Amino acid sequence: MLTLHRAAFVLPDPADPTAPSIADGAVVVRGELIEAVGPYRELTAAHPGARGRDWGTALLAPGLRNPYGHWLLERAYHPDPREEVGVEPVADGLAGSTDEARCGASARRGLQRMLGYGVTAVAGPFERASVRAAVARSGIVGLPAPSGSPGGPGGGGAGPLDPLAVLPFAEAVHGRVVAGGRADFAVFAVAGDGGAEPVAGGCLATVLGGRLVYRRR
Repeated sequence: MLTLHRAAFVLPDPADPTAPSIADGAVVVRGELIEAVGPYRELTAAHPGARGRDWGTALLAPGLRNPYGHWLLERAYHPDPREEVGVEPVADGLAGSTDEARCGASARRGLQRMLGYGVTAVAGPFERASVRAAVARSGIVGLPAPSGSPGGPGGGGAGPLDPLAVLPFAEAVHGRVVAGGRADFAVFAVAGDGGAEPVAGGCLATVLGGRLVYRRR
């Protein structure tokens, strides 16, 4: 089945300053892959049977890369709501823990929360088998982290779930929205000045491998 995602702005490659945004743009998805990217009117005419998702005044762009995955998933603890201790990661709450079931459950909750910020890739390294399994099953792309980088051995380690809280948009994105590529992207609310710049914490939807895995209510 084809799905056509429409947004006021489609920004295929924010990391490239010469890549223009497409006003009133659209992305056509077939299965796990992107079939086409372009102006909405052209793509809706070319794919009249596609199921439509209209994201209104939002920005559609590649998903984000969280560089703090090692700390967030292997050291911080993500509470179960039933514990009634809040939802923020508990710093070093897994440090020294040998309970793989607890670590895996925490990682799954952390990854689910990352989807709510438009994260489609997360940097390791992931040394725990339970965390590696959680990342693989989530659909989020696991990335290596070179020594000295945030989240890697020798790096600063601690960081937020939302990459846009600390990184410029062009540095936070992972990959491109391009025909033939995997359909990993996110939809963001934009600042009220009419520009194509997402606001931190403004993720409206996240798509992984063509599947809508998060949508803000």
